Amino acid sequence: LSRERVVDAAETERRRIERDLHDGAQQRLVALAMELGRAKARFGDDIDAARDLVDSAHSQAKAALTELRDLVRGVHPPVLTDRGLDAALSGLAARSPIPVDVHVDMPVRPKPLIEAVAYFVVAEALTNVAKHSRASQAKVVVEGHGYPGVLAIMISDDGVGGADPQGAGLSGLASRVSGVDGRLTVESPYGGPTIIAAELPC
Repeated sequence: LSRERVVDAAETERRRIERDLHDGAQQRLVALAMELGRAKARFGDDIDAARDLVDSAHSQAKAALTELRDLVRGVHPPVLTDRGLDAALSGLAARSPIPVDVHVDMPVRPKPLIEAVAYFVVAEALTNVAKHSRASQAKVVVEGHGYPGVLAIMISDDGVGGADPQGAGLSGLASRVSGVDGRLTVESPYGGPTIIAAELPC
């Protein structure tokens, strides 16, 4: 059963990556190719218009690169491998459109799989906070309890609440967590606050 949950979570993640590529970077690259094609056609008779089109294409290229970087970072950021969960979560907080306070206390670094799941839980939760919660601030607490023991993760916000544990995002998180024999709970009464907590075995 645990293996099935891992496979299901991986398939859900694959579909998310495909969707993000199709809706984001792929669309920008198509627009970039069209802009360059128009610029090429205008070079002979209107150099100023061609220059404007090249400028627009340059902006499209930079936006596509940003979206690809964000997508790769969402899959498994290099900083997670190189510097661990604390640095990776601090990076997430720095990119959040709302203020996020991060507290990480782990006596021992978890295994790479557990680190990756923990990162994914926080990344998805903060994305939901930014999109849906109307919160003014959020907090992330990650603590290691005992060794071998449990990695406890809590993401909270002061938003409007009403998060649906059966929605695609949170149910995907639950599958990812249960796939490593962990546990996810969601408390989100209408009016808030929302608290998402996960316990992962170390």
